[in-house]
Amino acid sequence: MSLVVVGSVAYDGVTTPAGSHERILGGACTYISLAASFFTPVRIVGIVGEDFAQADLDFLTSRGIDIAGVERAPGKTFYWRGVYSEDMNSRETLQTDLNVFGGFDPKLPESYRHEPYLMLGNIQPSLQRSVCSQMAAPMLVGGDTMDYWINDFRPELLETLKQWNFLLINDSEARLLSGEKNLKRAAAVIRAMGPSILVIKRGEYGATLFHEDGYSNIPGIILEHLKDPTGAGDCFAGGFIGYLASRRVRLDGGAVSGMELARAVVYGCVMGSFCCEEFGPDRFRTLTRDEIEVRFQEFRALTAF
Repeated sequence: MSLVVVGSVAYDGVTTPAGSHERILGGACTYISLAASFFTPVRIVGIVGEDFAQADLDFLTSRGIDIAGVERAPGKTFYWRGVYSEDMNSRETLQTDLNVFGGFDPKLPESYRHEPYLMLGNIQPSLQRSVCSQMAAPMLVGGDTMDYWINDFRPELLETLKQWNFLLINDSEARLLSGEKNLKRAAAVIRAMGPSILVIKRGEYGATLFHEDGYSNIPGIILEHLKDPTGAGDCFAGGFIGYLASRRVRLDGGAVSGMELARAVVYGCVMGSFCCEEFGPDRFRTLTRDEIEVRFQEFRALTAF
């Protein structure tokens, strides 16, 4: 059983206090799928231009990722360029060229449609809903969104959330979506919209998980070497859903335990932390499952007292 991931495949230009890279592999689909591939088979749906390097496709397939759903279209690949603050807690977008991604209309290969797990990256809510309609009977569906969709496409987003089992957003997005400043009240409002599982990502401070049995706070981990936080939130998503898929978790036949969900959040934090250690997704070229398990135990130690 595989996880289907839908979203952007891109090139990024990134400047941080640790250095600068003009053209490095990026995109939500890329980061989610690479992180998830350490836990479960992954199949991706995205679009790239004529300039997309074969070496980058080879990197994805080297992780066992099925790229049959990646369309190559005339034109250039989606490109984003930004610069991070000295503490890397904020960034300024300098350039966004949608290129072929501007016409992205995801179509799932027939071989993808009966897979049980679906993770929807940060794309237009109507496209997320269209992908859901192409799946036969997924056991666990969820995804990501952002302030742009919350502000300008709210009716579409609310319709889309009705179909989801889980939602992953940051704390400012949770407040914007719910209209509540208090995160506990915000979570109650958002879960009433559809997703029974809500994870509010809080960057270096970890994440908070809300589900039907209550909530859990998962701390962040302090890294000694931090180079580039681009994609950390998407890697969190990949670790989260990748772990749940590896455990064959399903919500179509009942609830999942809070402990299992908490472990998924910890694995999300683990994968997000590894992402930050190199520029772009380069850390995943050398990362091993043993390293993941060592850091998972470090996270467990942070919460044991």
